[in-house]
Amino acid sequence: MKKIIGILGGMGPAATVDAMEKIIKNTPATCDQEHIPVIAVSFPDIPDRTANILSGGESPLNKMLSSLRILEAAGAECIIMPCNTAHYWYDELKASTKTHFINMIEATCNKIVSEEINNVAILATTGTIKSGLYQSRLKKENVNFIIPDDIQQGIIMESIFSYKSGNEEMAYRLMETVITQLKNIGVERFIMGCTEIPLILRGYGDKERYIDATDELVKMAVAWFYLDNKL
Repeated sequence: MKKIIGILGGMGPAATVDAMEKIIKNTPATCDQEHIPVIAVSFPDIPDRTANILSGGESPLNKMLSSLRILEAAGAECIIMPCNTAHYWYDELKASTKTHFINMIEATCNKIVSEEINNVAILATTGTIKSGLYQSRLKKENVNFIIPDDIQQGIIMESIFSYKSGNEEMAYRLMETVITQLKNIGVERFIMGCTEIPLILRGYGDKERYIDATDELVKMAVAWFYLDNKL
């Protein structure tokens, strides 16, 4: 029996599907049977992560733990959670399970450090920014980073909410505005630190500038699968 990757998803649903697509794209399979077994739990009723971090809204932890238990019971041996902001609760989730649980923030920062990327802007939810998930690791590695100002951050959140509500064109225009402003002050690379952002910018040119956190998470999960698994 091949090892199984479990996706703790629903934050949001489109980001969960994107993670599954990226698992397929990063798998060197030549037929159906060679692909990686995946179990996804996508329960979108998990309370808003940013609302909890910023204003004490309902905690999403219990709902995330419920999804984690479903994945464990289904036989998942490696968990990935395609939501950057949800990693605010990563330590608590990881402490509650014996299942291998990959950290999305670490996976992304590992790429930045290994490729000696510098002068990078963090595009993410306000919850992710305020919790310092990326900043704390990048500071340790002496990586120069830029945080959008309050106005830019508000536009980023408006873009993310526009995408979630189905207005993809508006989401793209808003995000492009901030990116252009940051490029104009010399930013060279961008962390797509919200799992909706790769979807908002899908088809956007100049892809070498962007570090896709979902893609880095998935690549680490695929590497885990092949570490001991023989197809």
